[in-house]
Amino acid sequence: MSGSYRVAHLDDLDRIEVAGGQYRPIRRRLGVRAFGINAYTAEKAGDQVVEHHHEGEGSGRQEELYMVVTGHAEFTVAGETVDAPAGTLVFIPDLEAKRGAVARADDTTVVVVGGPADRPLPTSPFEFWFAAEAPYRTGDYDRAVEVASAGLAEWPGSAQLNYQLACFHALAGRREKALEHLATAAANDPHVADWAADDSDLDSIRDDPAFPQPE
Repeated sequence: MSGSYRVAHLDDLDRIEVAGGQYRPIRRRLGVRAFGINAYTAEKAGDQVVEHHHEGEGSGRQEELYMVVTGHAEFTVAGETVDAPAGTLVFIPDLEAKRGAVARADDTTVVVVGGPADRPLPTSPFEFWFAAEAPYRTGDYDRAVEVASAGLAEWPGSAQLNYQLACFHALAGRREKALEHLATAAANDPHVADWAADDSDLDSIRDDPAFPQPE
């Protein structure tokens, strides 16, 4: 086990018979501290795979995401049935919603990821410019700016996010906004000048004296 990373395989996880199913500890196995993550397995169709519970008083009070990784499950959430073959993601933000699942196929395993609902983590800045990639590629630079700009509320000084916004604004013909974001990016990461050196997205503002230059 490396100090830089830890590896486990679902097949090697303990199978602990509890609460009517098999609990497969992932968080404890890997020493995860930032979020909860575990797995549950039902060996036979018809068996319970996720116990019926809610996340209100007496529980972890976590938003939960369930991912069916093998087999086929059927969830009941707040009285509604959700068919969930392998690959299905079921997210339950409502702490009071009663939820549970039974297996509809042998060897059904569900991975559960959870985090405190009252202490949401900041969204990683890359999510905003990754989401802006689709409109950027179609030439809808205004939409790309709109999508990426939402990230500034949490990451106003992000060099990567401001750099991408500089590119989008430059391509849309908004010179001053492009230079503004480029300056913010350069002030927060010394590599920005190198990124910009041969980036054709910024050609329209390259002649400005404020354009960052590699050392």
